[in-house]
Amino acid sequence: MKRSIYAGRVRSEHIGSQLTLKGWVGRRRDLGGLVFIDLRDREGIMQLVINPEQVSKEIMDKAESLRTEYVIEVTGTAQAREQANDKLATGAVELQVSDLVILNTSKTTPFEIKDDAEMTDDNRLRYRYLDLRRPSMLKNLKLRAKVTHSVRNYLDELEFIDVETPMLTKSTPEGARDYLVPSRVSQGHFYALPQSPQITKQLLMNAGLDRYYQIVKCFRDEDLRGDRQPEFTQIDLETSFLDEEEIQEITEGLIARVMKETKGIDVTLPFPRMAYDDAMNNYGSDKPDTRFDMLLQDLTDTVKDIDFKVFAQAPAVKAIVVKDAADKYSRKAIDKLTDVAKQYGAKGLAWVKYMDGKVTGPIAKFLTAIADKLTERLQLVDNDLVLFVADSLEVANTTLGALRTRLAKELDLIDQSQFNFLWVVDWPMFEWSEEEDRYMSAHHPFTLPTQETADQLEGDLSKVRAVAYDIVLNGYELGGGSLRINHKDLQERMLKALGFSQESANEQFGFLLEAMDYGFPPHGGLAIGLDRFVMILAGQDNIREVIAFPKNNKASDPMTQAPSLVAQKQLEELALQVQDHD
Repeated sequence: MKRSIYAGRVRSEHIGSQLTLKGWVGRRRDLGGLVFIDLRDREGIMQLVINPEQVSKEIMDKAESLRTEYVIEVTGTAQAREQANDKLATGAVELQVSDLVILNTSKTTPFEIKDDAEMTDDNRLRYRYLDLRRPSMLKNLKLRAKVTHSVRNYLDELEFIDVETPMLTKSTPEGARDYLVPSRVSQGHFYALPQSPQITKQLLMNAGLDRYYQIVKCFRDEDLRGDRQPEFTQIDLETSFLDEEEIQEITEGLIARVMKETKGIDVTLPFPRMAYDDAMNNYGSDKPDTRFDMLLQDLTDTVKDIDFKVFAQAPAVKAIVVKDAADKYSRKAIDKLTDVAKQYGAKGLAWVKYMDGKVTGPIAKFLTAIADKLTERLQLVDNDLVLFVADSLEVANTTLGALRTRLAKELDLIDQSQFNFLWVVDWPMFEWSEEEDRYMSAHHPFTLPTQETADQLEGDLSKVRAVAYDIVLNGYELGGGSLRINHKDLQERMLKALGFSQESANEQFGFLLEAMDYGFPPHGGLAIGLDRFVMILAGQDNIREVIAFPKNNKASDPMTQAPSLVAQKQLEELALQVQDHD
């Protein structure tokens, strides 16, 4: 029979109605001859009642044979529950069953289908189709769908055109490692799965589309963490003839629409702007979490003359004050923080406590001469803990930024109900890569340098600034964008600054350089990480919770066992050999 309504949507107004419901058995209870069943579908749980005095023996036998996760169809009459359950949206009603059909049986599941079930991460991914039956996971996927619906409606209203770009494209040498796809018809040659549609969306601007968007899959072969997956989805935008402020305004409107329609939250516009240098110097991060204080303090000048070489000779000495935390961190606990500091390149972590109006701790004796100055500079009060890093400015900032975030979580300083958006602007164009021993693009090689610093492309690359902007939410990089280069000579200078010869530039990007000979308009855009955005909105700390079929932290899928070996015939067709790495 045709389903009348989702089980989880039955309400008091349906009392007296004849309904047909379909779903899974969540639980069965036999009480005094009556059989009670919790019927679950994607919208929730509905209680069924099967009375042996009102149904045939055949139906009663079926009811007593039911086990959890059997798939069933029931028909009956909605009636008021004698004892309402205010924990369920359907808790005021139940279905008095008159007919029951078992559509399929089920083996015992490897874990219970409920939100508080105990299970390992690998087991969840191994049986992801069961994990997704849990109410919280269904809720996350419905939220994701609502976000994408809101995004599409907003951009359609602004006359953006939804265009699909290729999944099989050319490998690029900048950024993360590519996922390569061998070609059968051009043996020895490879496609790459796109890390982003960056160049193709720029070419769409040259084609005159003016406003493009796409909710698109991207692929990066990089080390995984909670907010990264090898394949991910981004909301991709590109526009012609707009400056960075206009692009930011459109993006703010998009986010405001999503927040209102999915969370019922009115966000304040415009979002704050913060210069990259201020973000690094004050928060130790280019994606600062502004929901709590604990800003980094520069003490380089304050300590330069003390008799403590570690401080006096360091290029930079910076500190954070952890308010009212001196008694919460023993020497052993601070040793753990020191281990964290070393992971970010710091040689160590110095500390003092301010107790009973005095600075105490391992290095207190070196600070005696400046104790009063230090107390005033840091505005210390009793029970404050001060952590110092003496190193290069970059290491000091990065280390204290990481400690700041860790301590805020440990001390529960973060208001989880807040959504703090901001733009980080005035970015450096290049960043030094120790691994590559050269400067690399901070964003990508197609970012427009500022007019004031473009002449440094042939000089000091550390001085080149980009017309780039990242949008940050609660300490996560939500997305990033920039104005793009649209003149061939400037693009060639940029590639040369990155170490490309004329020959290698033409080999990798010749089609883009050629396009710049044909009236390429000024343009710019942005991409927002959809998975990350939904993760934050859902209150999760791992994007796997908002992706239907994610990979684990080894970039593998325990359910399908991908990646896997392939048949020798397939390798031969591709002219490939697999070396034994054992």
